[in-house]
Amino acid sequence: MDKLRIIGGTPLTGEISISGAKNAALPILCASLLTADTITLTNVPKLNDIATTFKLLNQLGVKAVRNSDDSVCMTADQVTTLEAPYELVKTMRASILVLGPLLARFGEARVSLPGGCAIGQRPVDQHIQGLAALGADIKIEHGFVVARATRLKGAVVRTDMVTVTGTENLMMAAVLAEGQTILENAAREPEVIDLAKLLIKMGAKIKGHGTDRIVIDGVESLHGATHRVIPDRIEAGSFLCAVGAAGGKIMLRDAAPETMGATISKLQEAGLHIAVGPDWIEASMSTRPKAVDMRTIEYPGFATDMQAQLMALNALADGTSVIVETIFENRYMHVQELRRLGAHIDIDGHTAIVRGVPKLSGATVMATDLRASASLVIAGLAAEGETLVERIYHLDRGYERMEHKLRQLGANIERTTH
Repeated sequence: MDKLRIIGGTPLTGEISISGAKNAALPILCASLLTADTITLTNVPKLNDIATTFKLLNQLGVKAVRNSDDSVCMTADQVTTLEAPYELVKTMRASILVLGPLLARFGEARVSLPGGCAIGQRPVDQHIQGLAALGADIKIEHGFVVARATRLKGAVVRTDMVTVTGTENLMMAAVLAEGQTILENAAREPEVIDLAKLLIKMGAKIKGHGTDRIVIDGVESLHGATHRVIPDRIEAGSFLCAVGAAGGKIMLRDAAPETMGATISKLQEAGLHIAVGPDWIEASMSTRPKAVDMRTIEYPGFATDMQAQLMALNALADGTSVIVETIFENRYMHVQELRRLGAHIDIDGHTAIVRGVPKLSGATVMATDLRASASLVIAGLAAEGETLVERIYHLDRGYERMEHKLRQLGANIERTTH
């Protein structure tokens, strides 16, 4: 099983390019089910979660091809089955995003309920309630969500909580529904906006994306389109935390700083010098970081997907910080591993108190989920001696060749199988 071997203590210098956003690409790939025409996508990252989505869509009958110019072409003109099986859904919960498109276009879908999630519960009941409000007949049978509707009907749908995948699923379902759908309490994330932009290019009528009230006027059919996936704000934020912890000066190209306000603000508070342009971010750090408090909240607040990385930075900071996780109930599994590197972190329910230490020391640690693995890499870059990060298949789900990009910045890091 692959591991990352890191010799810490080297400041990061140089420039890298940020990849396309995983969390934008996944629903966009599923949107190909809404038309028989070809969808052409660029800036689709090469990640395990993307490969899983290709596999799922291929199983449904979608022709998914990555071309020599790195564009991706998706054609769903011969969908052969309307079932997403457990063996694929269990490895990636975002597979639930095929439910809305299949139901909207074909009037039927059979999607396995996702299995357990390491970082906490991610109930799909909001998806189910929303689709039922649009007129779907939905049953849970033998571990599957079985949904049917001759044609969905527009309605006002207000979710009980802000849910990104729920908003995306309902938006994809509503674009082919009869009449007008209003999504209240909608997610405002940049990835939701990116999906809406693709759907509009395909002929959908959507207004209000980026606000908590999205209005969709259903159309009879959608057509093909070409779209570039937005840059990954979480990947960019992770590299900013890395230079904050290890020191140095880096340039991030092909970034989207306008989507990263909360992250950039917190890192500036921690002492990073950050300059931004339309598609670049320059960051430098020459001192020990300052401790910063943080509370995760839905966009445009501080993202739960950046909590672990900022905690790694706070572990080395001057002072004590208080971190509150409000999104997932079990997203502190990286704490035990950071402690192995010498971090002083106490947990009380949803709150973590981090007492910064002057230095961390290398050790063998184990990744428990995607963002936890990034936090351990960041800590390892700053730690004295050798850090070995095990179970990095979690990292490969959401970071495209992270060790390669870190080597470009001068880090002493390599992938190993022993």
